[in-house]
Amino acid sequence: MLPEIENLLHLQDADKEIRRLQEEVAELPKRVAVIEHKLAATKLKLERAQAAVKADEASRRKYETTITDLRGKISKYRDQSLAVKTNEQYKALLQEIQFAEKEIAENEDKILELMVNADARDKEVKAAQSDLKAEAAEIEKQKEQARQRTAEDEKQLVEWRAKRDTMRAGVSEDLLRHYERVSKFRGSGISEVRDHKCMACQVMLRPQTYNDVRTGQQMVVCDSCQRVLYFNPANEMQALEPEHKRSRRHHPKIDAHQAWYYRAEFGDAGEVFLCLNEVRGQSSRRVFDMSTGRLLGDILIREGDFRQAFPEEITGSIRLNGNWSEAEMETWGTEMPMTALDSLHSDLEAARYEMTARPSAKTEVPSNVPTGQAAS
Repeated sequence: MLPEIENLLHLQDADKEIRRLQEEVAELPKRVAVIEHKLAATKLKLERAQAAVKADEASRRKYETTITDLRGKISKYRDQSLAVKTNEQYKALLQEIQFAEKEIAENEDKILELMVNADARDKEVKAAQSDLKAEAAEIEKQKEQARQRTAEDEKQLVEWRAKRDTMRAGVSEDLLRHYERVSKFRGSGISEVRDHKCMACQVMLRPQTYNDVRTGQQMVVCDSCQRVLYFNPANEMQALEPEHKRSRRHHPKIDAHQAWYYRAEFGDAGEVFLCLNEVRGQSSRRVFDMSTGRLLGDILIREGDFRQAFPEEITGSIRLNGNWSEAEMETWGTEMPMTALDSLHSDLEAARYEMTARPSAKTEVPSNVPTGQAAS
């Protein structure tokens, strides 16, 4: 591995840690707000209990005032009863006195009810005050812990920024600019290569690109995501499992009207996936870039069965499992979906393993060759 790549890996680790610390520091006000929000409910409970006590006190004063007024009326009615001259007037005053005495009794009952409730109200206020005091102490403790954590994060930020400056000095300006530009848009600027793939974007690499990365003698970037690529032998995928541990690969039907193939070389395009499709006596050929799934060139149409129409494409190719209708492929436009691309890659890996496990297996050949020579 080139020294610059090693420095870049350490730089990416530093950048990730710096971003994490910056995000944690920025979260402090939100954490404090969440902590204080917990206290608000307890404060509201206390305020409601205190408001209820005040409301009861106001009601009691209102009832007491009403009783005082009624007693004044009774006294007035009794004085007037001494001066009346007829029984009707006397009875009317007695009714007023009785009505006032009834109202006094009702108001006294309400005052008694408030006095009974006062004990419960007082207990609610004291309980809410106690809860508020305990919760306030706990919340202040949490806020102090958050402040301490933030102070520690800021201290680590200073240290990591110093480390990053040191690491940047070990990377060339051109490479550094490329790394920072890609990191800005993709979150990371360097990616490991494993099992022929860029592990960041999961796109398969061309064989030559993969070999260049493995040798570690030159700087290589991913054609798809533009990240700088590196290879770590310790992380390379384990050797293929023994055959008895692998599920048996399903073989495509020989007489199917659609066939998918892998070709290691296809003109200047390199590795490709071919789709040969027969519909109503005509056969079509689509060529897709193996790494990106992009449609290469135009769709070629010929008359007849695809085995007779495109024998040159079948010879030396690996037959794969794939079955997408013509209508569905039309919706792909100029690039097949990742689900289809991943399916073909997976089947290609299984086919390669099958060929390695059984050396006698051969790639598919044109249909006019005796079947004993065709691939299984």
